[in-house]
Amino acid sequence: MDLDLQCQELVGTKWKELIPSLNQYKTIRLDDCSLVASNCEDLASVLKTNQTLTELKLNNNELQDAGVDLLCKGLLNSSCKLQKLWLRNCNLTKGCCKSLRVLLSGKPGLTELQLNDNNLGSAGAKELCQGLLDPSCQLESLHMDFCEVSAEAVEMLSNVLRTKPSLKEVNLSNNKFEDTGVASLFQSMLDPNCNLRSLHLENCGFTEAACEKLSAVLSAKPCLTELYIGENKIGNAGIALLCRGVLEPSCKIEKLSLWECNISAAGCKELSNVISTKETLRELNLIGNEIKDEGMDIICQGLKSPNTKLESLWARECGLTSACCQSISSALAVNGTLKELHIGSNKLRDEGVIQLCEGVMSPTCKLRSLWLGLSGLTSACCGTLAQVMVGKPCLEELDVSYSQIEDEGARILCEAVKNPNCHLKYLMLYDTYWSSEVDDELNALEELKPGFKLIT
Repeated sequence: MDLDLQCQELVGTKWKELIPSLNQYKTIRLDDCSLVASNCEDLASVLKTNQTLTELKLNNNELQDAGVDLLCKGLLNSSCKLQKLWLRNCNLTKGCCKSLRVLLSGKPGLTELQLNDNNLGSAGAKELCQGLLDPSCQLESLHMDFCEVSAEAVEMLSNVLRTKPSLKEVNLSNNKFEDTGVASLFQSMLDPNCNLRSLHLENCGFTEAACEKLSAVLSAKPCLTELYIGENKIGNAGIALLCRGVLEPSCKIEKLSLWECNISAAGCKELSNVISTKETLRELNLIGNEIKDEGMDIICQGLKSPNTKLESLWARECGLTSACCQSISSALAVNGTLKELHIGSNKLRDEGVIQLCEGVMSPTCKLRSLWLGLSGLTSACCGTLAQVMVGKPCLEELDVSYSQIEDEGARILCEAVKNPNCHLKYLMLYDTYWSSEVDDELNALEELKPGFKLIT
């Protein structure tokens, strides 16, 4: 059994009434429940007695160090079988890291620990690393995003990556390691004992200077299938180095996130080559890079390749206009692998979307999710979108948010949803305005069409 009470204020009698029932659940989620350190004594008792509990989520509660110290006493009980512990944004500091270190050393059954958004600092990170380095620790997933960890702790973190074969996923995003620190982490990943599958180093302050080491990791580590390095200013030079590693036959990368990496059209040639030749690559995120129409034209050449296996492309806020939509349309017309296209927050306008939809309507196109929000759309493109909704039964998600479609456009989309040939599951219309009369018609769609959801 699972318990999910997130965003409920569990104070006073509500909490006291809940405690006895906590012994029956396998997973418990109490995010944003106004819990404090005193509640952790009760939770520690539950951890000692509930032998079926494997997952506990306590994110966004003011537990503080004292609360975590109490929790760890319960977790260390031999009866506790917990595997996953989430403590995101619980106002923790280095003060609780000694207890967490003991927990990591003494609880080999613990496989996932999430500590994001806590000011642990480098001192706290070093303490945690001592527990991770214990041979009995078998942690598989560690999340320390936004933990105020600096390059000072990199040596210890590198030792963990180098000597902990059980570790499969690490998130160290939004910590300022800079080039030297990140290069050290990449060097440690070359060790035969490192088996990382997923690495998150977004906004860690590194540049193209660290990308040669990253390229070596990509070519030497077929186990690494997910790489998230957005908001690092690696630029076109860094992309060229990265792609060199990706293109090695030994690299098996599946997900690559490069949002806001200062990539321009000049860097798209290497990316297009990767798209067209790397058959393991399934997802590419380019959000916030000013590749513009010229860069998208180059990316589309990769999408036209019969060898591409890319399923998801994110290109929001890339400085695109309607001028690149013919290239996108031509790519969609021959590409049978792409399932998800996020291309909103660009100035595509009605004429661009109408052109793009020509490619979507191709029998070859298998798109399931199309996101066009904040693209300067009006009711003029809604007739074409309606044709896509009815004519492409594979399409399940359509986002037309932040548009000026008004009553006329909303009614056209509404009629398309009613069509039995429309299999749309989600229609996103955030911040899109129409009259109260049309609002009633739209809200009635969910009753008329089971399985359909209107999101406004």
